[in-house]
Amino acid sequence: MTRLAQLHVNGIDYTIVDLPEEAGEMLTRLPYIHRILLENVLRTAGEDAGRAKDAILSWLEAGTSESEISVLPNRVLMHDTTCGPALVDIAGMRSALAEAGGDPALLNPVVPVDVSTDHSVGVDFFARAGSLERNMKREFERNAERYRFMKWATNTLEGFTVHPPGTGIMHTLNLERLATVATAKPVDGVLWAMPDTLIGTDSHTPMVNGIGVLAWGVGGLEAESVFFGMPVTLRIPDVVGVKLTGKLKSGVLATDLALTVTEMLRKIDLQDRYVEFFGPGVSALTAGDRAVVANMTPEFGGNSGYFPIDEETVKYLQATGRSREHVEFVRAYARRAGIWFDPRSNPRYTQVVELDLGSVEVSLAGPTRPQDRIPASATAKAMERLFKDTHAVTRDEGPGDGAVAIAAITSCTNTSDPRLVIAAGLLARKARAFGLKPPHWVKTSLAPGSPTAERYLRRAGLLDDLESVGFAIVGYGCTTCIGNSGPLTEPITAAMAEQGIVPVAVLSGNRNFPGRVHPQLEAGFLASPPMVVAFALAGTTMIDILRDPIGTAADGKRVTLSMLWPASAEIDEALARATNADDFKPIYDEAEASRVWRELDAPTNTLFPWDGASTYIRRPPFASFGSGTQLGSYDAHPLLVLGDDVTTDHISPAGAIPADGAAGRHLIERGANPADLNVFASRRGNWEVMVRGLFTNKTVHNRLGSAIPPGFTIHAPSGEVLPLWDAAQRYRAEGQSVVIVAGERYGMGSSRDWAAKGVSLLGVRAVLASSFERIHRSNLIGMGILPLRLPAEFGPDRLNLKPGDIVSIAADPATISPRCAVPVTIRRENGDSFRFEVSAAIETNVEIRTLKAGGILPLILKRVLNVSHGSQ
Repeated sequence: MTRLAQLHVNGIDYTIVDLPEEAGEMLTRLPYIHRILLENVLRTAGEDAGRAKDAILSWLEAGTSESEISVLPNRVLMHDTTCGPALVDIAGMRSALAEAGGDPALLNPVVPVDVSTDHSVGVDFFARAGSLERNMKREFERNAERYRFMKWATNTLEGFTVHPPGTGIMHTLNLERLATVATAKPVDGVLWAMPDTLIGTDSHTPMVNGIGVLAWGVGGLEAESVFFGMPVTLRIPDVVGVKLTGKLKSGVLATDLALTVTEMLRKIDLQDRYVEFFGPGVSALTAGDRAVVANMTPEFGGNSGYFPIDEETVKYLQATGRSREHVEFVRAYARRAGIWFDPRSNPRYTQVVELDLGSVEVSLAGPTRPQDRIPASATAKAMERLFKDTHAVTRDEGPGDGAVAIAAITSCTNTSDPRLVIAAGLLARKARAFGLKPPHWVKTSLAPGSPTAERYLRRAGLLDDLESVGFAIVGYGCTTCIGNSGPLTEPITAAMAEQGIVPVAVLSGNRNFPGRVHPQLEAGFLASPPMVVAFALAGTTMIDILRDPIGTAADGKRVTLSMLWPASAEIDEALARATNADDFKPIYDEAEASRVWRELDAPTNTLFPWDGASTYIRRPPFASFGSGTQLGSYDAHPLLVLGDDVTTDHISPAGAIPADGAAGRHLIERGANPADLNVFASRRGNWEVMVRGLFTNKTVHNRLGSAIPPGFTIHAPSGEVLPLWDAAQRYRAEGQSVVIVAGERYGMGSSRDWAAKGVSLLGVRAVLASSFERIHRSNLIGMGILPLRLPAEFGPDRLNLKPGDIVSIAADPATISPRCAVPVTIRRENGDSFRFEVSAAIETNVEIRTLKAGGILPLILKRVLNVSHGSQ
């Protein structure tokens, strides 16, 4: 029987799980993450609560465990580009349920779901006042059908809230408005107090870990299961503790710390592990600093970047307009429950690493991976390896190698910490005083995470300064960071075509994989917002930004960064002048009251009325009862053989849809405008478009042959080089199975369930990789695809698969189990063969049940149909 207690705050009595009584002296030895998980299972697990409690407390013995627990998050958070495919799934499942004689209205979320709608806004207009309004107008023109579909969901699904375009990205919306840190909820007539917990369909969901909310990113498929009441089942997580000491030096910003942590943690194994920060240095960081670090969780490879609740959390809640009563409730609950941070505590962790904050220097990361941190002065050296034999130098009249094509202050890693945007504004003010402007080839943009940024920049008098150097607000969305950067400037495109230059993007985002920011850019540096402005002014990365002149004043004086960089005290003074807690609620209320959204017409039917002529919303074949498990013993042709660091950006198409690609041609044949095909993110509800864009990123190399274009493969029986979709259909018609083989960190990056859905549509039964990123591994299982970890000695290079080679897999559904060995035999076309064992990348028995059902969607449908028919 779970021990309960009463908490009396603000004249209200709440029932709580009494964690100090349940865990005793062991509570302070547990990581804060485990304390929150313990509270969750004791409150929600029913008859299994005692076993789950014993398993969590037993974790302390070795700092690791094979035991599983089932967790019920309080809520789900999504953005439009993952919500869209999830809603298409729900609409398709409702249709399938009705066709099977079930009640489609039963397919309804049982937890609150919030959706932001600013993930797809593009940068068509920039560098001048009014860019925001013009980009938003284009956004509604392009995406009206998709928005109507999302509004259908608000009309017919209970507890499903869509926040209209203009309200900001999900992470900032969550931090500033939705997150409660501690929450109250009536259950069967009892008012409970509990920690705020959530899952989100974006890998950067852990940003809210910065204010003490335990949250992690999942794929859209796993989120759909939570929608319908299925708990998240996970192995009790290993937790890596990062002990922070000291404090940041003046001039060093939260971005520099985040890049340093990313570099440090990528050097250790964080696969399926959580990260928690502890030690006295935590208290030296603001909630904004912490959120910036936590935002980089997927980049450093963990499931969380958790900072426990403390006074900085409370200050943040006060600063963002939460009520006095709520702040008192959070403080009282966290203290009584034993989840309030003690900087002197030394919990048990699986592994501990240490970082002296005073050692952090001004940094960038790149030019191709977020974990490749470099001193800010070292960009020229980092770029040299990307150049060809000849080197075109950037001059006043035109760009050369290393020229800055895009300089973007993007949403995730800046407006989580207003201090960073204020710093950029102060640098812009000083540059303006010297008469500096970016060269004509630099595309500049400012895309804050919410409309609150516009208010505090105006209040500080810095918006005009930013606009004067090209950083006008272009939207409240991901924009450049997710590849919606719009076209490059004409001087850059001309220099690339005529001279073959290698230009670069500099952005304050979180990812810089080749082709992500823009399909024509293979190089990108992650930097703090003021550093983005500095590189925009310089126009090139082929300098030492800390020492070399970055511009010339009107009087001929050479201007260096030290003359522009604001001191910490200067930033803090401007920030105090800029922010007002009373701003937040009215700003969001105004955005939520969008007239355009309110007047948008949308269906109210329980069943979505599919339009056979639509090029945005198509009923997906996988949102059905399915054809059974893909497990078994079979021979398969390798459809793709890939190397290391194949991201979900490489797998699932992103950015603008090219008219000359298979997806573009498909749309044009159906009447779409060749000059405005929109971005792939907006077409994720159309499986016929998405499947034709798989693996078309120009850096994808299919090792089955030396000159296979991206998005193509060799059909082994005929030897023909075919688009993947065409080859997959031919293999299916021939009754042949196919697999994918890849190297390390397969599926890293964004939590795009389309990277698994698309592979499923290609008929792939298994993916064999040296290692998987967690969310993509989960998404593969959600689509019924078996992920298999290759042993170190049998990576793609050693296997050296060629067309005609056969991969034989023995994955008997009767014997498959978490992390079990699976026999694999490679049979060469010449008759040679060899056998070895791989490890099933399966973590829980729930994942086994999902694979046996053929995926999560058939599993949900069968469960709801049983309820509809009155059986269990």
